[in-house]
Amino acid sequence: MADLLDGLDPGQLATPSLSEGWTVHDVGAHLTTYLRFGQVKIYWGIVTMAADFDRLNRVLTARAARRSTAEIASRLRRWSTSRTTIPRSGYDPVLTDIVLHDYDVRVPLGIARDVPEDRLWVAFQHLAAKPSPGYGVGSRLAGLRLEAVDTGWTSGAGAPVRGDAESLVLAMSGRAVGLDALSGDGLPLLRARVATPPPRTTLERLRTVAQVVLDPPPPTRRSRNATTP
Repeated sequence: MADLLDGLDPGQLATPSLSEGWTVHDVGAHLTTYLRFGQVKIYWGIVTMAADFDRLNRVLTARAARRSTAEIASRLRRWSTSRTTIPRSGYDPVLTDIVLHDYDVRVPLGIARDVPEDRLWVAFQHLAAKPSPGYGVGSRLAGLRLEAVDTGWTSGAGAPVRGDAESLVLAMSGRAVGLDALSGDGLPLLRARVATPPPRTTLERLRTVAQVVLDPPPPTRRSRNATTP
């Protein structure tokens, strides 16, 4: 990501990303926000913002985005060995976040990249099985069977939604750009949920966080050790 940002011109850096309200420059800034004292910031957001992670990310990213792109790229390189994880969630949500934000930058700029299948699998499985609260997936995938036709991955039960794994991961994460490459009886429902996410009350947000804290933590492994089915 640091190398990619360094190679972009001012117009590209100002291009709206797939993350609503953020430019390409902002996405780079966001990726620096949790590399130092990440868990402290997450707990601070839970206490001061009632687990409203969208608001927390907006606040932290706006602050980080004041820096130049060159400084952001330098920080990404300097802290690239960070071992910060989401509390009690392991490494999978961290890798998922990086995969998604890579798409956020490359897709609107038309810069192609084949994400290695094992990394895409981590993102697919994490979003489908038990996504961290910060992703805001909620009930978006309820009652749907997700079928990746190029890899054979499946998850869930109900009306089918089919397509290539990359487009599925984008749509599962709430990025509408992935929907046009999908098909199946469940697609209208998924499209409606992506377009109009159901509002989440403070109590619902806190309950989701409490569930993560109370559930047994995942095995202590790195995402790089994950194997695809």
